[in-house]
Amino acid sequence: MQSDANLSFIEKVFHLKEANTTVRREILAGLTTFVSMAYILFVNPQVLGAAGMDKGAVFTATALSAILGSVLMAFLANYPIAIAPGLGDNAFFTYSVVLAMGIPWQTAMAGVFASSILFLLISVLKLREIVIDSIPHDLKLAMASGIGLFIAFVGLQGGGLVVGSKSTLVEMGSLTVPTTWLTIFGLVVTGLLMAKKVPGSIFIGMVLTTILGLVTKLIPLPKQIISTIPSMKPTFGVGIAHLPDLANPQLWAVVLVFLLVAFFDTAGTLIGLAEQAGFMKDNKMPRIGRALMADSISMVGGAVMGTTPTSAYVESSAGIAIGGRTGLTSLVVSVMFALAMFFSPLLTVVTSNVTAPVLIIVGILMAQAMKQIDWSKFEIAMPAFLTIVGMPLTYNISYGFAFGILFYPLTMWAAGRRKEITPIMYILFFIFIILLYTINILPGK
Repeated sequence: MQSDANLSFIEKVFHLKEANTTVRREILAGLTTFVSMAYILFVNPQVLGAAGMDKGAVFTATALSAILGSVLMAFLANYPIAIAPGLGDNAFFTYSVVLAMGIPWQTAMAGVFASSILFLLISVLKLREIVIDSIPHDLKLAMASGIGLFIAFVGLQGGGLVVGSKSTLVEMGSLTVPTTWLTIFGLVVTGLLMAKKVPGSIFIGMVLTTILGLVTKLIPLPKQIISTIPSMKPTFGVGIAHLPDLANPQLWAVVLVFLLVAFFDTAGTLIGLAEQAGFMKDNKMPRIGRALMADSISMVGGAVMGTTPTSAYVESSAGIAIGGRTGLTSLVVSVMFALAMFFSPLLTVVTSNVTAPVLIIVGILMAQAMKQIDWSKFEIAMPAFLTIVGMPLTYNISYGFAFGILFYPLTMWAAGRRKEITPIMYILFFIFIILLYTINILPGK
């Protein structure tokens, strides 16, 4: 009797019959999605740890922000789409802002919090779709591709496959270093699993690489497997406390780029997943406003707890592929993240050589957007190309954005296509000129 009541409640909330699915199928889809994206629990602390943040606190913040986002997606939008901190955002935070610009992580986290509040306001006012539509499709694709190359470069560097060189800037890493072979093993195994379309390929690849590292003693054994949940005290509320730091004009660029990355990341992923699941109606995604609101609120929550912006996860496609069609799938993902919070000691065995293949593989997936860019038109190809190569070669995602946004209006004018340039693109053109001036010229005075 109790079981029937539970099923009736689940049906009322998630409308399983209307979506032509079952509780069993939704649970299986949720488990599949979780296994496919569980790597973020260990990769996010590794990446943000390089910025000086406490790995245990980031681990907990990552799990809680994923729980918050996925629960909101389940109940607000009823979509089988999971949310967690995005890889592009954390890479930008650590390598572009903290390490390249020399901004303390506490101040950078204030930038994340400010951008998340702006992001929420834009979503509430329904301006998000207007701005997204105003930026050319080719530039959006270039931005995604550039972030992919940047992430892959970070992975190649972190895994020892690419090292610095005084004569050529970069060169091949030494194959006499044992840990570099750990990265190679992880890349080969994960790549083969991805090619065979094995669900959870990235997570399985991480596990196998870690096991090899433990067996060969390249990675020390953890002292325990299960423990209490790490405290978020080192990161909780730090972004709010450091909001006065945003008086520094350099941080305006950081806030804007976080905002732009969050803009395109989730919107593009949501639409792609909706196409896969068959949700699109008349080229529009039903309840997209609610889905964007779930992402926005979780982004604010994550910033308060101490992690970089959240986004919809493309790995949700694994769950959708085996039949996930409602928010029950997302709810299962959130439950799994809650259980995973007790396994933080495993952070010690997930070294940079274990996470490097993940970054490279995710970079490959993001770079696939390049194939949709119209390379036949030079006025499109030039800003797109400069966006893509600008990110890894300057080691800064914001410069890649700037190159594309600055050159696009110029080349379109030269090609006689100025009527296709939206007013928002002109506004962004002048904003990025000001931001580049504040970043590069003002500090030198």
